[in-house]
Amino acid sequence: METTDLRRAGLKVTHPRMRILSILEAGDGKHFSAEDIYRKLLESEEDIGLATIYRVLTQFEAAGLVLKHNFEGGQAVYELDRGKHHDHMVDIETGKVIEFTSEEIERLQHEIADRHGYVLEEHSLVLYVRAKKKR
Repeated sequence: METTDLRRAGLKVTHPRMRILSILEAGDGKHFSAEDIYRKLLESEEDIGLATIYRVLTQFEAAGLVLKHNFEGGQAVYELDRGKHHDHMVDIETGKVIEFTSEEIERLQHEIADRHGYVLEEHSLVLYVRAKKKR
């Protein structure tokens, strides 16, 4: 994303917004909590407070730049809205979030809605998983 993307979203280009946006972009699909972003900024000796990070993330969400997820048992995490639908798996032991897509699951969800007399408009699928025990 560029400064024009922020302007197009109705947001002024500020240093905190650009730095937070760059961290989300560099994450390449990773899901970040506000605290994760804060730690990254501290590592690069940036003086941007946690309250500012939360405010910017809320603005980004309202502008449609990021998606916010509240997975069970964890804190809110954010990812860039790249416009492609995907589902999530959350490792219940580590909190790691894994994105996946499945044409079969998508098809089945539409079939189930149809069987009940509905048209599927939107959905969110989250699988809570645990790593298999090694034998």
